[in-house]
Amino acid sequence: GFIALAGVAVEIGVIMLVYLNQSYVKMTDDFKQKHELPTIESLRLAVLNGAGMRVRPIMMTAATIVFGLLPILYGTGTGSEVMSRIAAPMVGGMISAVLLTLLIVPATYYLWRSNGIRKNLKLRSSELKTEGIK
Repeated sequence: GFIALAGVAVEIGVIMLVYLNQSYVKMTDDFKQKHELPTIESLRLAVLNGAGMRVRPIMMTAATIVFGLLPILYGTGTGSEVMSRIAAPMVGGMISAVLLTLLIVPATYYLWRSNGIRKNLKLRSSELKTEGIK
């Protein structure tokens, strides 16, 4: 059970990162065509766009798994005592994996990429100041 849960959690997390990165690359390509530097606001919009494309598929996957485990969790037949002890952590783990993927992963990605954008903006502003001095 835990192996399956770990597999699903890793899969939705990796796919979330792929979509976040695709949205970021598209945003940076748009700015390169305009010969401008990306801004923090454009990064925020790119992260929201990338994460927003994954909300429905992640919720559908999690709902399917949780609803599939509910009969096992609340079953009363033979062996249900053992199976409910297996299903309960899987339901909780799936819910926490969804929250982690939808909230923490995009926020961490935003912080990571915004640090790079801030460094580029500071570097560019210092270059402009040195050009102005000359």
